[in-house]
Amino acid sequence: MFYVYVLDSNKDGKLYIGRTDDLRRRLNEHNLGKVASTRHRRPFKLCFYESFIDKRDSIRRERYFKTSKGRSSLGQIIRYSIDS
Repeated sequence: MFYVYVLDSNKDGKLYIGRTDDLRRRLNEHNLGKVASTRHRRPFKLCFYESFIDKRDSIRRERYFKTSKGRSSLGQIIRYSIDS
């Protein structure tokens, strides 16, 4: 399986959108500071994920969520799951 996931930073309240084939391992890497782009924003909580059978679908979905329209849609989907 391939996953698109959204993390909520407890430090700055911003979201991080990513993609992986091992969701538990990747969340652990983020929270241990092993990911350079998110190291300074730890800790994170997982607030949303979607699973896909095909890697290409997960890539397409991640790219969509990183657009302004995708972020707006994502905000509607997870509006009660994130800290305001």
